[in-house]
Parts: sequence; structure tokens; C-alpha cells
Amino acid sequence: MDTKLKADIAESAVITALLKRGFKVLKPIGDRLPYDLALDVNGKLLKVQVKSAWYYNGNYTVDSRRTKTNRRRMLRSHYDDKDFDFAILYIDCINAFYIMPISVFSTYKSGISLVESEKRQRKPQSAMYKERWDLLSKWAT
Repeated sequence: MDTKLKADIAESAVITALLKRGFKVLKPIGDRLPYDLALDVNGKLLKVQVKSAWYYNGNYTVDSRRTKTNRRRMLRSHYDDKDFDFAILYIDCINAFYIMPISVFSTYKSGISLVESEKRQRKPQSAMYKERWDLLSKWAT
């Protein structure tokens, strides 16, 4: 499965999860914006970037950088705090979601580890954002 298909699957899963929770979801045309979705939360627009995780070295990982392919080159850059409001990180095989504010997401320089093992002694910072759908509603108030 190529990365574009994985991204499409993640976006569809996130949209479905948001709709089931009563959010009003808007989808921009094309992929030229720094965010994938917008939510109408109490009349305010909240910009959301969707990221799909992959399994690597015993953990799930998400790239915290923007990736663009330009002909034969892959160009990576960091997101700015004004690019979006929240990132929703999706783990397909276990249908898990992490809802992370941009202020936290942007502190990671390349990858974010999402640890799903209960055997780990110390949980990473990302663990506090698992299934935190409430953060989206709180943002608008």
C-alpha cells in the first residue's frame, strides 16, 4: 500500500470518527493547504492535520514534518504553529486516534512515537493525547 492510499484511509477514518462524535467536518479541495480538514466548532473554524502511523521498531511512529514530492525529490519541512490547530494521528490496525494540539505537535522535530504496549514502565508524552476528542470542543470555548 502506498503512502497516498494510507493517508486517504486515515483521513476517511478521522472524518468518520469526527462525524460519529457530532462534529461538523469541512474538507478542502486539493492538497495545497497545510491542513487536511476543518471543523466548525461553535461557529469557529478549527484546522486539522491528519497523520497516519506506521509500525517501526516496536512502536507506532508518525512523521511530524510536512512532506512534499517534487518530481523525483522528497522535500521535508517543519510545520509552523499557524499551519493548523490540531493534528489527529491515526493507527489503522488498532483503530486508535491521538488528538494533539499544534503547540505540542510542533515540538517534535522529526518523529512521534505512539506506544501501545502496556509493558512499558514509562509512557511517552504522546500517551496523554490518546482519544482526547474533548480537546477539540474545549478549543472553541
